[in-house]
Amino acid sequence: MSAPPTAAGRARISVRTLRTDRWWLPPLITLLALLAFVVYGVIRTFMNQWYWVPEYHYLAPFYSPCLSVACVPGASHWGQPAPDLGPFVPPPIFVLPFVLGFRLTCYYYRKAYYRSFWASPPACAVSEPHRRYTGETRFPLIMQNVHRYFFYAALLVAAVLTYDMAIAFRGADGGFGIGLGSLLMVVNVVLLWAYTLSCHSCRHLIGGRINHFSKHPVRYWFWTRITWLNGKHMLLAWASLVSVALVDLYVMLIASGAFPDPRLFN
Repeated sequence: MSAPPTAAGRARISVRTLRTDRWWLPPLITLLALLAFVVYGVIRTFMNQWYWVPEYHYLAPFYSPCLSVACVPGASHWGQPAPDLGPFVPPPIFVLPFVLGFRLTCYYYRKAYYRSFWASPPACAVSEPHRRYTGETRFPLIMQNVHRYFFYAALLVAAVLTYDMAIAFRGADGGFGIGLGSLLMVVNVVLLWAYTLSCHSCRHLIGGRINHFSKHPVRYWFWTRITWLNGKHMLLAWASLVSVALVDLYVMLIASGAFPDPRLFN
């Protein structure tokens, strides 16, 4: 494929790239991984069952918080303000837009799906197939600028999942208990908080608009910790994405009776 016209004075190359390595492999893997999550998420959302284990208070992440009247008894920890709109509008629909909005507008995920889905560009030193480039100045990409607001929604969702994790330490007799499911929820919550707090918007919120860090030692201390997390934003983005899917799948299997939850205590 020939490269698009270049600026005057620059070499004209007849091939798309001079790279000889497998530059197409990383975006292909990213494409397949994100597609797998999307397919699982769509199926799981419209399955609308097997998301609550009353014996141990396990609630699947995809259905938390469960705010619809259609939610099964016991799964609504924060009330049921949303109506039952039938099978085409299952309970997760009321919360997923905020969760997906945070992920889709995330700085790392923009890079991931811009390269893998839109080939814009597909890799470093590889020209993109598009003749025009408008960046994020037009609809719908201009909506990426609302990422900072989705960050606040993500904080609320992380707090709700933390509550779900806390009540998951329940035994069969109603007292304290520890199962494999409750431990998996701990890992998931830790990864979600780490990913959320490593967000670029969070880093700016903590340390932005400060001219002299020496005058704000507390905020500077927090900013250094967030900056450290921010350096691992890509890893945390993938780890938290996988953990959400795995915990959701695990709760689904327990709720469906596929196998019992291995109990470490009670």
